[in-house]
Amino acid sequence: MTRDNYIFTSESVSEGHPDKVCDRISDAVLDEFLKEEPEARVACETFATSGMVVIGGEVGLSDQERLKDYMGRIGQIARDCIKDIGYEQEKFHWNTCHVLNFLHEQSAHIAKGVNEDKGAKKDEGAGDQGIMFGFATDETPELMPAPILYSHAILRRLAEVRKNGTEPTLLPDAKSQLSVRYENGRPVGVTSIVLSHQHSDENQSSADIRAIVEPYIREVLPDGWIDEDTAWHVNPTGTFVIGGPDGDAGLTGRKIIVDTYGGAAPHGGGAFSGKDPTKVDRSAAYAARYLAKNIVAAGLAGKCTIQLSYAIGVSEPLSIYADTYGTSEVTPQQIEKAVAAAMDLTPRGIREHLGLNRPIYQRTAAYGHFGRDPEEDGGFSWEKTDLVERLKAAV
Repeated sequence: MTRDNYIFTSESVSEGHPDKVCDRISDAVLDEFLKEEPEARVACETFATSGMVVIGGEVGLSDQERLKDYMGRIGQIARDCIKDIGYEQEKFHWNTCHVLNFLHEQSAHIAKGVNEDKGAKKDEGAGDQGIMFGFATDETPELMPAPILYSHAILRRLAEVRKNGTEPTLLPDAKSQLSVRYENGRPVGVTSIVLSHQHSDENQSSADIRAIVEPYIREVLPDGWIDEDTAWHVNPTGTFVIGGPDGDAGLTGRKIIVDTYGGAAPHGGGAFSGKDPTKVDRSAAYAARYLAKNIVAAGLAGKCTIQLSYAIGVSEPLSIYADTYGTSEVTPQQIEKAVAAAMDLTPRGIREHLGLNRPIYQRTAAYGHFGRDPEEDGGFSWEKTDLVERLKAAV
């Protein structure tokens, strides 16, 4: 049974968090290959530590000679990402860190399973087996869970004032965490706020950092959500000067709950960053969010989870599952049939419907893949609500 009154907590991390630095580099490499060839195959992983970035994985272009030309660009791509994030520390600086590139050609066996002609018509199979989830809830205008949505919003705002020079003592690495109180199933307030933010001055205390960040946090959160009972924990360990990959190693794909719904919905386990859209870990998770969001936007449910499952080399999903948590007047079975009728859920169908073969991924690497505004160049296309009428008709 769904609870009506409870406290739920989600966290976010900034673009300067070590894992997010790696996600950013992996997605920047992906974008570079998609600029060259929309059908490029990329599975790029990044590791970062003090003074070093290591990049590895598989890439594929139709002309492998061009692939050799691209390999020389990888180091500069990584440095550009680190520079934009803002790292100019002694032990992690965009201009002095070592970048090691171990990318290689895609496995011929994987390529065969994904690209193989089946009969007279090419029927592109999924790039791997797996289960993917999408989720939406009407508790916020963005149809996202409030704890993760506002945890992201806090860090995005602090990144803005750090980068534009308004708050020059803030540095790139940061984490936020919100505990949100629900009454009658709706978010109404924040019981605790946790923020750890890297800073440049060792003499700055936790109180000093709170004085800097509190106005921005209050600006981002809805009116009335912070009251005299809200607990604040800003830089609770004190000094936070050593941060980023110099303070803790980073790795692509370690923040999958931050990337999605903050723990408010299931997760299939697959990460997104560095993977081209033939990988259903990414594209089918985007499709599932798109479907769940459109179901809620259509008024068919107040809350919805969609699960899709795939097998490597097989194009059609093996299963479609819907859960509306008792918030719908139509049955989950009706929604499952409507979903199948409203959208082609093969890997190629998803990519074509959402326009995923474009260099739109670097921007997804921090502050969440969901709950963002669709962009004119096709970025965050899975956040559109243009499937509403088709779903209503299918139901």
